[in-house]
Order: sequence, then C-alpha cells, then structure tokens
Amino acid sequence: MQQELAQAIDGQPPVVLDQEIVRQAAHWMARLWSDEASAADAAACSHWRSQRFEHELAWQRLQAVGQKFAALPDPAGRHALKTAPEKLRLMRRKSLKIVGMLLLTGGVAALGRRTEAWQALAADYASGVGEMRELTLPDGTQLALNTNSAVDILYTESARRIALRFGEIMITTAPDGVVPHRPFSVAGRDGEVLALGTRFVVRQRERGTSVAVFEGAVQLRPRHAASVLRIDAGQQAEFTTDAAGRATALDEGAGSWSQGLLLAEQMPLSAFIEELGRYRHGVLRCAGEVADMRVSGVFPLRDTDRALANLTLALPLQLDYRTRYWVSVISRPDQP
Repeated sequence: MQQELAQAIDGQPPVVLDQEIVRQAAHWMARLWSDEASAADAAACSHWRSQRFEHELAWQRLQAVGQKFAALPDPAGRHALKTAPEKLRLMRRKSLKIVGMLLLTGGVAALGRRTEAWQALAADYASGVGEMRELTLPDGTQLALNTNSAVDILYTESARRIALRFGEIMITTAPDGVVPHRPFSVAGRDGEVLALGTRFVVRQRERGTSVAVFEGAVQLRPRHAASVLRIDAGQQAEFTTDAAGRATALDEGAGSWSQGLLLAEQMPLSAFIEELGRYRHGVLRCAGEVADMRVSGVFPLRDTDRALANLTLALPLQLDYRTRYWVSVISRPDQP
C-alpha cells in the first residue's frame, strides 16, 4: 500500500493546491464511486468543480490516483458498473483505498512538492531539454513549448485553461467557437494570466513568473493579491504569488526562441551562458573573469555547440570541453 500511495502522489500537478480543496475532491470522488451515488450527487459534484479552477484541477488529478482510472461514469451507467467483471470492481475498490490513504495519512499535503522529471511524465504535453514543440489545441489556439517545459490542457464548458507545470510557453489564442465565449487563461505556480485576444509568452522562473505580450493584452492575477495588472502589446512584466511588478518595454529578443534563435544585445556573458544552458544537457559555465563581457548577435538554439563556436569567433574566448556534458567558457590566452 505504501508503494501505491507513492504512485498516487506522483501523479499530481505542480500547482500547490490547498489541502482542504484536495480533501474535498477526494470526498466527492469516494461519494460518486459508492453504490448509493445519485444523479443529484453527480450534479452537486459538477457544481463544486465549476466553482474554482483549483477545484477542477484537484478533481482531474485525483482521477489519476493509483490505477489512473478514467472519468467517473454518470449515474445512468451505474448499473453497468455494478455488473461489470470483478476485475473492474476490484480496481474501483483499490482506487478508493488509495484515496482513503491520502486522507488518513496527510498525503494530500505533498501535492505541491514535485520534481520536473515526474511532472513531465504526468503532463498532457512536455518538451525535453533542447526541444521545442508546436501544438494546435481543439479551439484552434496555437501553443508552443520552449525547452524543458510541461503543461496540462484544461478545457471545460465554461473556460479554456492551460496549467503551466514548469518552463515556458507561447500562446496565440484563437476565437472561441463556443457561445457564450469561454475565457482563456494560463495558470501556474504564482497565479493566473488572463488573455484578452492575444499572442504572449509565459515563463515560470525560479523566483516568479515573467510575461511578454506581442499582440493584444493580458491581465496578471497574482495568486495571493487582489490587484490585477494589465499588460498591452509591446510590454512585459513579472509577478510573484504576492504582487505584480510594473510593465516595461518588451526586450528585443523576447520570444525569439520560437524561431529557434537566441537574440543577444549587449547581454552579459554570464546571462548568455545561463540562457543557452537551458537548451543543452550537462554543465555549461563561464569563468568569473569573463562573466561581464558583453555579447551581441543571433545564435542557433537547436545547435548549441555551433552557438558556442560562434561565440569564440566574436570574443576573445575559448571552450574547455572536459566532456560533452561539461563545458567551460574561458578567456583565450594572448597570441604570441
């Protein structure tokens, strides 16, 4: 059972969910899986799920607990479930036991503690290190994943949401064909970004989330703040769970990764190396004595070795390859 509990916890999202919300979701799940569940119970559960984004997220992820069973059948199909093969009924009871263990042991408190490796496995879509993916969502919205990113797609009758587990994405929203039109948003660790007909980038950083807008506008809604910040085309801003910073002019190279390029304009070498390092495995570093050198140019992200070689052509630098996965950028000795 302890192994099953670990597997259950490993199937959850990166967004830190309130323990009480997960507890409520687990109770709804157990209630609907019981033999006494009614149509009224199903309707009440649907109402609870629609009240908040976190409710729906907790519900969808608890569906994956243990055996990762599919969406619960409606009451009309309850009789068929009761007469299903014993193996299916055992699976149901096993899943309920895992939910019970989560409640009794406090396992729900672990929902916010994640590693990127298992998050990528559990995500609807993910990209590896150095990989960039482009997807078309059911409503026609274009989604691009930058290197080492993962998302979940949460489309319902009332909303269109993308849950950003980690990494960076570019969104080009499409008009919603559903009437009334459903709002489009990106939810992450620090809060929510509401799209107002737009093309924009959201990047979840170690400390905070950055947003860059190329077309239209978005609203930033920090998770623990009542204030909302609007960002228009040509602007960018960062926000944390508690507050949003002021909007500033868009960086020249913002979003260039979607074309497989890194644009640098007087960028400190240390920042350049940190950014390029996102697209390759292993360690990429620069020596302290060259960290403040300024880098300008256009560099390929799909061939980071070539990008590094180009760097040495523009600046008095050389590459120290200990291995393919441990590279240092150091000062080039003066030529005699």
